[in-house]
Amino acid sequence: MNRLEVTEKIISTKVAKGLSWAGVAKKVGQSKEWTTALCLGQMTATPEQAKVLGKIFGLTAEEQKWLQVVPYKGSLPTPVPTDPLIYRWYEIVSVYGTTIKELIHEEFGDGIMSAIDFSMDIERQADPKGDRVNVVLSGKFLPYKQY
Repeated sequence: MNRLEVTEKIISTKVAKGLSWAGVAKKVGQSKEWTTALCLGQMTATPEQAKVLGKIFGLTAEEQKWLQVVPYKGSLPTPVPTDPLIYRWYEIVSVYGTTIKELIHEEFGDGIMSAIDFSMDIERQADPKGDRVNVVLSGKFLPYKQY
């Protein structure tokens, strides 16, 4: 038994039961974005969250414990992603990464945007020319310290 096997069971059960990530998140009590990352093996559950997911996905006590293990972060199987949707994110960072960096440094100074003290919101935005994907990433600014 390992974390990947638990993730695969969660995905299989989600498909078989016709569940939505938003519905699962509501029962867990967290955002759909964070809960999805948890279920895909990128976050760590509390014992209470693991128990809720255990009920939803029919997980054993051992499988619930795997949800509470701090994961190895990073879920992409290759350095350059091959999935078209994920590749577009890679493309966005490749094209606009230096612009994002420059504008953050101009506004905040020398530092980084945290991916730990972080939130994300993904919503469908109606548009007569075709619906749009609206993604908001919000991370705490962490300045580099001098020593």
